[in-house]
Amino acid sequence: MSLDPPPYLGSLQNNIRQRPIPWDGAARAGTITEAQLAKIRAVDKVKKEQRKQVVEGDLDGYRILFIGEPGTPGVLESARQRSDVVQYILVLLGDLLEGVPALAKALFKDPDPYQHFLPLLARSNNSEDPIPLLTSNVLTTLMANSRDESKATEHALPLVLSYLCGLVKNSNDAGLQDIAVMQYSSLLYGRSSRRLFWKQRSETVAPLIDILRKAAGIGGESSASLWSGNATTRSGGFEGLSGGVGLQLLYHVLLVLWQLSFEAGEVGDDLNDEYDIILLYTQLLRLSPKEKTTRLVLSTLYNLLEANPSTLLPTAVLARLPALLQNVSGRHLTDPDLLEDLDKLKEMLEEYQKTKTTFDEYVAEVQSGHLRWSPPHRHQIFWAENARKILEYENGEIPRKLADIMKKPWENDKAVLAIACNDVGYLVREVPEKRHQLEKLGLKARIMELMQDSDENVRWESLRALGGWLKYSFDNN
Repeated sequence: MSLDPPPYLGSLQNNIRQRPIPWDGAARAGTITEAQLAKIRAVDKVKKEQRKQVVEGDLDGYRILFIGEPGTPGVLESARQRSDVVQYILVLLGDLLEGVPALAKALFKDPDPYQHFLPLLARSNNSEDPIPLLTSNVLTTLMANSRDESKATEHALPLVLSYLCGLVKNSNDAGLQDIAVMQYSSLLYGRSSRRLFWKQRSETVAPLIDILRKAAGIGGESSASLWSGNATTRSGGFEGLSGGVGLQLLYHVLLVLWQLSFEAGEVGDDLNDEYDIILLYTQLLRLSPKEKTTRLVLSTLYNLLEANPSTLLPTAVLARLPALLQNVSGRHLTDPDLLEDLDKLKEMLEEYQKTKTTFDEYVAEVQSGHLRWSPPHRHQIFWAENARKILEYENGEIPRKLADIMKKPWENDKAVLAIACNDVGYLVREVPEKRHQLEKLGLKARIMELMQDSDENVRWESLRALGGWLKYSFDNN
C-alpha cells in the first residue's frame, strides 16, 4: 500500500536534497572514502531511470555503501560525526529504496542491516533534530518494501513502533502524528508485523483510539455515556474539527485499524473489551461525512463481527448498529466496496436478530459490561420467566459479571449501578432460595455500601434490592 508522504516530511526531504554538500572536502577530511563518493555521485541528482539502472547493476556495491561489511564501514558509520552528511545520506537511501525495490532485498544479505540505523533512531529527544524522523522513514520503507520477517526485523520493528508511538502521542503536532500513522500503515504488511503491533497495543493502538474518540467528539467522556445514550457530540461530526483531528489524519488512523482488523479472529474480542471498539465505530459511522471514512468504518466492523459473531454481534445490537445501518443506506453512496460491506453487515445482523430472544439480549448486555435501561430490566414478566435461568446460565456467569460491574465506581454513569441493583433485587425476589449464591459474590455487601452513594437513584435502587433480602430474612425468622 503506497501513500503519498505527508507534507511535512516531503518538505523536509526536499530541503535536504537541495542543500549543497562539500563532498570533495568530506572525502579529503576522511569523512567518506573516494569509493563511497563515486557511488554517491553516480546516483545523486540524476534521472530516476538512470539511478535505477546504476543501483540494479551494482546491488552489492550499494549495500556495502550504506551498511558496510566486515572491515569496510558503511557511509553512515564513517560520516556519523557530520550531521549534514548523515541527513543527506538518509534522504538519498530513502529515495533509492522507493525507486529501486531490489535494493531492499539486497540489504538483507547482511544478517542485521539495522545495526547502524537503530542508534540514529534513538540519537536525540530533540523534536527539531530531523535524523530520527528520517531514520524511521528509511526503516519503514526497508521493512515494507522487503516484506521481511527475519529475526533481525522481529527485533527492530518494536523499536521503530516505540519511536513512532512517541510521535503519535505528540498531539500538539498533527503533521508528526500523520507521519507516524502513515508509517504504521506501511509496516502492517503481514501477519507477523500486525501481531507485533498488537502486542505493543498500549503504545500503538491506545493512542489511535484516543484520536478516534476525539474525532467523534467524545474524547473527554467515558464509553458509559455512549452506552446510556447521553454522549454530547460535536455538531458537524468530523468536519467540525473542533476536536483538533483533521480528516486526513482521521482517514489514516482508520486505515491502520482496518489493517489490524484482518487479525480480528485473534484480536477482536480484546479490542472490544479494552477499547469498546464496536460502540466507538458505531458512533464514528453515525458521524462519518465522507465515503472514504465510511468505507473503512464499515469494512472494519464487518471484519470484526464476521470473525467474532458470538461475542460481538450481541454488542453491535446493543449499540443500535442495525438501525444505524438502515439510516446509512439512505445516504447517497456510490462506492461499490462500501455498498457491498453495508449489505453484508445488514444481512449478518438481520440473521442474528431472527434467532435472538429477550434473554439473549439481556445476557449480551451484561457481558458487555455496560448496563442501560433497556426493556428487560423493568419488565416483571421477563424476570418471572428468566430469573432462575439467569442464575444458572454458564454456572453463574451472569451474577459474577454483575458483581464485577458493581465493583466499579462508575463516576461518569451512575445509572449502571442503579440498574445493577435493580437486577439483583429482581433475582432475590424471584428466586429467594438462591440469595446465598449472590451473597457469596459480595452483592449484598456492595448493595449495602451503595445505600450511602451520592446518587439518589443508586440509593433508591439499592434500598429496593436490600428489601428483598430483609423480607425473606424476616419470613424465615
